[in-house]
This record gives sequence, C-alpha cells and structure tokens, in this order.
Amino acid sequence: MVTLLVGTKKGAFLFEGDAGRRDWTLRGPFCDAWPINHMIADPATGTIHAGGGNEWFGPAVWTTHDRGATWTHSSAGLAYAAGETPIRSVWSLAKGPGGLYAGVEPAGLFHSADGGVTWTHLQGLRDHPSRPEWQPGGGGLILHHILPHPTDGRRLWVAISTGGVFCTEDGGATWEPRNRGTRQDYAPADQRYPEHGQCVHSLVMAAGMPDRLYQQNHCGMYRSEDAGRQWVSIEEGLPSSFGFPAAAHPRDPDTLFLLPLNGDTAGRFVPEAAAAVWRTRDAGATWQALREGLPQRNAFFGVLRQAMTTDRLTPAGLYFGTSSGALYASADEGEHFVCIAEHLPTITSVEVLEG
Repeated sequence: MVTLLVGTKKGAFLFEGDAGRRDWTLRGPFCDAWPINHMIADPATGTIHAGGGNEWFGPAVWTTHDRGATWTHSSAGLAYAAGETPIRSVWSLAKGPGGLYAGVEPAGLFHSADGGVTWTHLQGLRDHPSRPEWQPGGGGLILHHILPHPTDGRRLWVAISTGGVFCTEDGGATWEPRNRGTRQDYAPADQRYPEHGQCVHSLVMAAGMPDRLYQQNHCGMYRSEDAGRQWVSIEEGLPSSFGFPAAAHPRDPDTLFLLPLNGDTAGRFVPEAAAAVWRTRDAGATWQALREGLPQRNAFFGVLRQAMTTDRLTPAGLYFGTSSGALYASADEGEHFVCIAEHLPTITSVEVLEG
C-alpha cells in the first residue's frame, strides 16, 4: 500500500491508495489545521513526522505512530539563543543514519536523537562566516531541504534561500558552501557566480550515487558529480530556467523529474498555462514533456518546492500537488496522470510512505 503524506497551509492529510495506485481514500486534516510545510515517514516503523508553524503558533514537529489516529507535537529545543530572532516555523524534515533533522525559519538546522521529542541546535551552520550575508527569498530566510548521506551519518547537505547549498562532513560542527557554477542572474555581471548567496529552490540526490546531486535554482537547473563542489547547467531543452520542485527516480540515477514554472516575475505558474512534468533519462542531457492527464488550458497554478515526489514501486509512481489544492498521481513514471483530489488548501509538500 502507498500512503501519500500531504502537507498544506491548513493541516496535514493522508491519502491511502490501493495496490494498483488507482483508488485513494482521504483522511484529515490533522495537526489541528496548523500550516504544515513538510511531512516525512520512517519506512521501518511507519512513524510520520510533520513540521510546521507560523508567527502565531511558533515552530513544532508533529508525530504519529499509528498512521494519524493520534498525534503529539513538540517544540522542545526549537529555539535560538536569547537575543536572536525567534524561530517562526519548521520548513523541512529528514531522517538519516545520524538521526532526525529539522530545517527552520530563519535558516538553521536542528537535530533530534529521540524521534522528535526534543531538539538540539547544530550551531555550526549559523556560525559560518557567510551567515550575516544570507538574505530572505520570497518565502523568507528558510532552510528548506536536508539531504543526509544514506550511510555516513556525518555527511549532510542543506539548501537555504537565499544562502545557497552547504555541506558538513563532521556531523554539523563545520560547514562548507558548495555553489560553484550556479549563477545569480539578478547580480551585477562581475558577481554572477559567488561562493554563497544563491537562491536554491530544490536539492535532490541521485539513486545509488550520493555524490551526484541535482539542483533547481532560482536561476537555472544544475547537476553535480562531486557532492556539490562543482555544478554544471542542464537546463537546455527546458521551457524555463525557473521552477521549484525536482524529484529523483528511486532506482535510476540518470532519471529526474522537474516541474518548471514560467518565471519569477511572470506569474510563477506552469508555462503557457499548460501543465507538464519534464523528465530526463540521461542526467539532464535531454528532456521530455509529460502531459497526459494534465490540464492543457487555463492552468494558472504553481507547484512548491517540496510538493513533488516518487514512490519505490515498479514502475515508479510520481505525485505532485498544486498551489490551487489539486493532487495528481501517476503510476507509470509520468506517462499518464490522474487528478486524485481537488479543492484542498494550498499544497506545500507531498511525500510517500510504503507498506
């Protein structure tokens, strides 16, 4: 069974699918209708975590061990030192061999060794010398992606808007910016490729190749073969250099899914108001538009940075949710889509729990 974990501006929802991924049952909203920015699940235990909050509620991570029947939430430890700007919300979650991680606004990283009951600030990231130069993007100064290495608990990548990509290889004590080759179109010509300060939109890891990373940036689409030390552009053939979500195939490191938008100042909806997921089978050398089952007229929606994902079945399922509250599913790697829900609140994230 596949369960879709859907975070929205008004709570968390669970969509439980049948074996064929054709019929779906909706449950929710959960988390007292808090704004939920990201949900993840531990496939080994079935535990679901949901991160969210805002200026009214503050930050918290919600947890259910029984697929939504009961929930608890905690913000214990989700705070900076006295005198610093208070944390507004949790924006991203990840589980790796080093434990459970939460990225917050304003940008910082927290770690939990007890499944989200209590949190510890990984101070090394905010101690980086570039910290005073980080600036908020359109969604705020947020740490929105966390990529733990699959086997090495000391290695971790994060993405900050607008700070860039940073990597630690010592469990978070020290951090290195990894942005070489990604540009800032909005900077003066002689400052287009800075060491940090880029507006990253999405960061994903290739299946079975943890040093191969893909990045959708405010200013282009990129691939790195050396854990982010150098990036190369792979946007040729795409309808736009701008977008938010990217999703890696669960087994093929050369296959990536992308959902471009029409630009940062042109409305931030799908190009020509005709929806398509773009797929590469050759690590970004060429791209193909996948449109079957998606609206091709008057589709003025966007898709946010955490709102597209895949499952691990064969063929892989592909799922995304829109700013207008529609949820789309494909059981054949994007060849055909169906709309499985409409009129939800704005969808902020889509993830999968299998089994």
